Amino acid sequence: MRASYLRTVKFCFSKTSLNLRYYFLQLRSFSSQAKFRNAHYRRLTYSDSQILHLLSRNKLQDARNLINEMTQRNPGHGLVVHLTSLLTKFSKHGFVDESKALFEIMPLRNVVTYNAMLSGFLQNGRLGDASRLFEDMPERNVVSWTAMICGLADSGRFSEAKRLFEEMPERNVVSWNSMVVGLIRNGELEEARQIFDGMPEKNMVSWNTMIAGYAESCRMGEARVLFEEMEERNVVTWTSMIAGYCRAGEVDKGHFLFQGMPERNVVSWTAMIGGFAWNGLHEEALLVFIEMMENYDVRPNGETFISLAYACAGMGFPQLGKQLHAQVIVNSLAYDDYDGRLSRSLIHMYSSFGIMDFAHYIFNNNMNIYTVQSCNEMINGYIRIGRLEEAQTLFDTIPDRDEISWTSLIDGYLSTGQVSKACYLFNNMPDKDGVAWTAMISGHVQNELFAEATSLFSEMRAYGISPLNSTYSILFGAAGATANIDQGRQIHCMMIKMQSELDLLLENSLISMYAKCGVIDDAYNIFSNMVSRDFVSWNSIIMGFSHHGLASETLKVFESMLESGTHPNSLTFLGVLSACSHAGMVSQGWKLFNAMRDVYAIQPGLEHHVCMINLLGRAGKVKEAEEYVLKLPFEPDHHIWGALLGVCGFGETNAEIAKSASKRLLELDPLNGPGHVVLCNIYAANGWHVEEQKLRKEMGLKGLRKVPGCSWIILSGKVHMFLSGDKVQPHVSDLLSLLFKKF
Repeated sequence: MRASYLRTVKFCFSKTSLNLRYYFLQLRSFSSQAKFRNAHYRRLTYSDSQILHLLSRNKLQDARNLINEMTQRNPGHGLVVHLTSLLTKFSKHGFVDESKALFEIMPLRNVVTYNAMLSGFLQNGRLGDASRLFEDMPERNVVSWTAMICGLADSGRFSEAKRLFEEMPERNVVSWNSMVVGLIRNGELEEARQIFDGMPEKNMVSWNTMIAGYAESCRMGEARVLFEEMEERNVVTWTSMIAGYCRAGEVDKGHFLFQGMPERNVVSWTAMIGGFAWNGLHEEALLVFIEMMENYDVRPNGETFISLAYACAGMGFPQLGKQLHAQVIVNSLAYDDYDGRLSRSLIHMYSSFGIMDFAHYIFNNNMNIYTVQSCNEMINGYIRIGRLEEAQTLFDTIPDRDEISWTSLIDGYLSTGQVSKACYLFNNMPDKDGVAWTAMISGHVQNELFAEATSLFSEMRAYGISPLNSTYSILFGAAGATANIDQGRQIHCMMIKMQSELDLLLENSLISMYAKCGVIDDAYNIFSNMVSRDFVSWNSIIMGFSHHGLASETLKVFESMLESGTHPNSLTFLGVLSACSHAGMVSQGWKLFNAMRDVYAIQPGLEHHVCMINLLGRAGKVKEAEEYVLKLPFEPDHHIWGALLGVCGFGETNAEIAKSASKRLLELDPLNGPGHVVLCNIYAANGWHVEEQKLRKEMGLKGLRKVPGCSWIILSGKVHMFLSGDKVQPHVSDLLSLLFKKF
């Protein structure tokens, strides 16, 4: 690819609103007119064009007279051949009625003419006409029988196809292959294999068809057996195997075969590039493309660029994606994009980048091949960059919407806190599936509307919609966030009744929920009974034990995690360091902190440094905590200074350190309420009342106050919240009495 090919193209995008709905309504009428105007008249002689014109207007006598004139100029067999060829051309371009009229007025016909008309009917889906013609044929040959069998099989009428096959007076390898293809298309692989095994002779097509059938069904073991049995293979054989392995997710095996191919064409290269791209190995897909362009004289086609567009999107490389688009333009591939797949891949790519002006340009220029998928890509792209109004405008103008269209826009509004708009859309959604309900529940949870989320779940079940695993997971998260153990247990019991076994996502969610609700024993029981665990499982139970101050249990689980071969991550170390901090295990904490960097190559994050400050401060080593902060390899921010100020309250002789930390904290965050409060308390504890009063006055002038602590209990399904410093409320004595009875 030469650099001179890549030119900067300035696109001009109109902001004028386009009446898409009217445009879509006109497409069908326009395409039917264009079909006649764009017929391949340039391939026809003047007389042939006249025949098509007369037949299209049902002027059969005039057409017959013209053919008679042609008969006089070209009598005998030559005219039959010419008219048969003309009949085939008409059928190929969709003029089946004209082909039929020509067939009926032809003065002479032979078996080739009948077969041409039969194929024309079948290619255009007119099976009834084809069946009647087949029955009326004065003579049939193997081509007639094979064409009819293929037509019946392609339309799903396979019992009739099999009956015809059994009645065939003579069969050739094409007939046998047609039967195998038809059976495979109808999902009858076992019967297709029986026909394949019973073939008197097989050609390369026979073997490739059977291998492709197994490959498309991801039955690569059987495909490999046939592949090994073949005495001779061609590029189609190898490519089918490579595509099959990639489809089955065994990309390594596909790549191994690809490397061993004796010859490759653009289809082989594209199969390998696509195999990597569709399996999420986007970098590998791009590397194979670079290898093809640098070392082999192979020109990429439209299919190649489709896979590359998805690979660029997956890698998140906008500049590379634009270069790819430039190559599509330079090579004029957009003009051959008859099914719109290339355009859709570019829309997907630009939408995933958030470059919506480019996506909009391609979308508007390809409305003749409009699909709901492209609209959904556009809607998601606008939502991704926060342009919800444009997403809503597109949603309102497209003629067809599916569940993804509705759910995407609902999720977009929920993610920006516009719950009322999301609810309006949801209430007007015609067909709500489990994904839409789950999106609504999740959005309410994200916006901390937990009661409404629970209500939606009840409504979902009332409508007979089965909850998804992700629905339960979200609700367990909500129960954990509000420490609502009763609700969490109810949903857990409901889930057990509705499904026999739990998957990894649900088990992890349950561990986290029970741990956050204070029932750590139940969380550990679920963890202990898990058949398989991932790092989320280990981290959930480690964080659970850590938050409960169970340092010994936390470290035991951590050791078990290492023994299982699961590699710890930054969250794992946050859990164990926090546990050490709560238990005052300074030396163990330092050991783990150093191991995180030196053994597991995990760079400490801000939260790890805060944890180490707390570890030292809780152990009374405030001076060491200050030294730790001053030696940090980066400039400490307000989180670091806030943590240091917080631990100063744990000692009685840390006023000077507190002053220094508070000064740095308030320089970075002058309106930090908790920082002011902690410093006030330290002043008071040390008898510095003048400084305390001065600081409190300053807080009053700034309008600062610490967010009060809160607690809550759930009574009869209602949450009762108590804030620090609350006045006496009605029924508070009854609530407190109930609370103390539990203890």
